[in-house]
Amino acid sequence: MAKRKKSQAKQINNKILTYIAWTLALIALVLSALLVGYYIGFSDGKVKAQKAYSEQNNKQKELLTKLEKSLVKKEQSVNSRLKNVLKKETKQYISASHEIDGSSLDKVPKMAQRKKIIISHKARLAIIIDDVGTKSQVAAIKSLRLPLTMSFLPPSKARPNTPALAKKEKYYMVHLPMEAQNWSAEEPNTLRIHDKQSKISARIKEIKKLFPKVNYINNHTGSKFTSNEVAMNRLIFALKANDIYFIDSRTTAQTKAPKVLKNFGLKYVARDVFLDHHMDKAYVLQQIKKAIKVAKSHGTAIAIGHPHKNTIQALYESKELLKDVELVYINRL
Repeated sequence: MAKRKKSQAKQINNKILTYIAWTLALIALVLSALLVGYYIGFSDGKVKAQKAYSEQNNKQKELLTKLEKSLVKKEQSVNSRLKNVLKKETKQYISASHEIDGSSLDKVPKMAQRKKIIISHKARLAIIIDDVGTKSQVAAIKSLRLPLTMSFLPPSKARPNTPALAKKEKYYMVHLPMEAQNWSAEEPNTLRIHDKQSKISARIKEIKKLFPKVNYINNHTGSKFTSNEVAMNRLIFALKANDIYFIDSRTTAQTKAPKVLKNFGLKYVARDVFLDHHMDKAYVLQQIKKAIKVAKSHGTAIAIGHPHKNTIQALYESKELLKDVELVYINRL
């Protein structure tokens, strides 16, 4: 009897162990399946991630390549446009030296004596572009995306639309024709040294009406006019009455502008560097460097150029150089 009970207990225990063994085997099988599935899934996910990364990397490379090609194409387009946009206008330019009394560089008036100063801000350079008179000139200047101060000639038969062109601009000057010592191609309504006060005042009122936003004018030619103290007194009187400031292009070393402006209690502001007394690009590039040097030395500087293709092209090629100074409109000096 005791032996039978022991035998039955043993059989029960064997069954329990068998169940436990099968259960453990099943659990092991499930865990193995999960591990295999996880590994396969992880590997698959890793492959997919690598593929996605590769595709993204290739897309970025393609975009960069397209961008580089686009920039090169754009630069070539701008470069080509700047070379050709003023082709018609530049035929009338023999030289920008018509502004100065005398055609040789040795007759160019020396820069006014200025002390070197220490400044807390970046040196400022204002570049005035004189003789602006056509839509294509405005377009070429603006395509540079630089804060260049355009100085428009008063309207004439050759350039009837200058007031309309200036009206579209936020900031501009007027390039007022004044009598020169030697210049045959005189602009209409050029101010002359023997003009009476009433005539000069009337002309300035007319300029203010044509160009309502004008705050500054500079002289077009004017070597004879600006060297005459009486004429300059009449001009500054008329300008002051219309809240317009005079900037001396310094076309003659005999300019009376400093003396006259001082007598009126006004600050004398004048051009430091002519960019294109000669029109070849290499010369203009050197003059741009000179203007930057003057600005760094004195804190501020004014350069004057003209809207012919070599000046525009030189400015375009000097964009990196010009980052050494703060390029500003004339009213920021």
